[in-house]
Amino acid sequence: MPSYSGSPSLFGPVTSHDPHLPPHIPPDQSSLTIQVSSSPDRAIPIENFISWTTTTATAVSSLSTSHRNEVDSSLFDSSNSQSSNVGDLSLAVEQMIGKAKATIVILTSLIAYVSINSLIRALNPSAFIWYEEDRDEQRWIASSRSWIDRKACRWLSLCGTAHFRTVRPRFGQRKFLAEFNSSAEELEEESAPWRSFWFRKHDHPAAQWDDTEQSLREIPDYVFEYAPLVHLFSNEQFWPCDIAEHLYHTTPMLNYTPAQSQQNHRTLEDLDELNQWQDGRYVFLTSNDDVEGRPAWLEGAKNIPDPSNEDQEESWSDWDGRVDGPVPGDTPEGRLKWYDTDHHALTDDETAALPLEKLGYSGADELLQDETVRDELRRRFGGEPIEIRETGGRSDAPAVLLVIDKGDGIVDAFWFFFYSFNLGNVVLNVRFGNHVGDWEHCLVRFHHGRPKALFFSAHSAGEAYSYEAVEKIGQRPVIYSALGTHAMYATPGVHPYILPGGLLHDQTDRGPLWDPLLNSHMYTYDPTNDTLRASTASPLAPTEWFYFNGHWGDKFYPLGDRRQYRFAGQYHYVNGPLGPRFKHLNRRKVCQGSDDDPCVIKNYVGEKMRPQRLPNAVPDE
Repeated sequence: MPSYSGSPSLFGPVTSHDPHLPPHIPPDQSSLTIQVSSSPDRAIPIENFISWTTTTATAVSSLSTSHRNEVDSSLFDSSNSQSSNVGDLSLAVEQMIGKAKATIVILTSLIAYVSINSLIRALNPSAFIWYEEDRDEQRWIASSRSWIDRKACRWLSLCGTAHFRTVRPRFGQRKFLAEFNSSAEELEEESAPWRSFWFRKHDHPAAQWDDTEQSLREIPDYVFEYAPLVHLFSNEQFWPCDIAEHLYHTTPMLNYTPAQSQQNHRTLEDLDELNQWQDGRYVFLTSNDDVEGRPAWLEGAKNIPDPSNEDQEESWSDWDGRVDGPVPGDTPEGRLKWYDTDHHALTDDETAALPLEKLGYSGADELLQDETVRDELRRRFGGEPIEIRETGGRSDAPAVLLVIDKGDGIVDAFWFFFYSFNLGNVVLNVRFGNHVGDWEHCLVRFHHGRPKALFFSAHSAGEAYSYEAVEKIGQRPVIYSALGTHAMYATPGVHPYILPGGLLHDQTDRGPLWDPLLNSHMYTYDPTNDTLRASTASPLAPTEWFYFNGHWGDKFYPLGDRRQYRFAGQYHYVNGPLGPRFKHLNRRKVCQGSDDDPCVIKNYVGEKMRPQRLPNAVPDE
């Protein structure tokens, strides 16, 4: 312990804290002894000496305390600074470790995904064929000139990202024309080459029909009495079109190779000759124009139904003709006679044991007993009276009617509607499913002249309803055509499908009302021997077009095409559709699916059932 010693002092030792001592040594363990001696020849006054000693001791004590405080403060600041630096360093290290782990996880997952995906594709390629387009996967990917695009498509399923464009208010590049400004003469001149396609050039064939042939070509009057009406969407971009005009603006291609010159137009009388190439299944009627330029023939704006102002009618009643719940006179025994054309072969015991679900009953009638269902009629237009001043307009685009007698009093009437372009739906601001050519249909099934059920096609499926359930104008059922896709629904509004949360949906409203009966080509069809006949109502209508086995639109565009992309397995452009002959015309049930699949016939439309309409009820009561 350091100390300074001298001769014994008269007043004893004087102690002071040593600022140089280590901080762990208590200050009372260090001392400083100062010897004060007086000169022999000089005397010091006692009171002055005591005063000086006291002052010196106080100063020394103050100095020692100051040094101690400075040392403690310095040590505290140093300790805090070191702790802060250590904390920052630790946090930075933790962040680096976290980022490294995340990077490792992402890279590991990516490598695992690519490896597993490649292995499964190598072992079982058919597992990745979800659509017809997927069968050309290898050649489709190879069509891109970008190495990055090909690898991203093959490994990450991100195909054609450089071609992606967000959805615009209106499809295509051409400005939308609110009105068709061409004069009638220009229209007639433009349409003359293809309008003649619908009429045979030889003599009237009806003169050659005997009584038997005449009966095979006759369409019952009740088919016309219950012909459907179609509400097109009010803001539609692609309206109904004429298949004759469609042929005039397309060129047959065997996949992507032209099968003939663009100037050599196929007609409705020789379209079936295209089946000479691989039975026609790989023939595509390809647009001569860039569809994203929206040529006038593709839009069909001139075919918007034009309602007649001559035959204005009074408003109908404020009831739309729909009856929810049990259909009067509809019993399982009665339904068995028309629900499935094969059920007539069942024995009485088999009929009695047949579950109601096998006859298309949905079981939703129990909703009538639900107290949550409001005890009032749901009227059209939110309860307001219906004001119908036209029964529907005529379109220059003809519909196609196929009537099939399936025996035992069962007659199916197929109404086909054609559009030259299908505008796909939007998911998260990305559009999928565009294609050239679009066939939609409605089936009305009759039993002994009375309408029993209807089927509305929607994409590759659809829904069936009892005749009493659907909306009607008079006794004619009403259909709603969706914006762009032209899928058919029983009500206006938003119709979600496939994806949850309404991400993918169709939209319908009460746009222009189209009466297909005013312009249609009518046929009878025998599915047993695959024979299409022009009916007595349209004796000059050609039939050869019906037997074309190919696609009524372009083959889906290659990956190298600037218009094409694919995300999550969904293509921006897909193949054009097949014709009416491939719509399961010989179906036993009204639904389009397999005959072995259940076909539910709804007795109500919408998400839930309305309260049952009471007999002789007055709507205003």
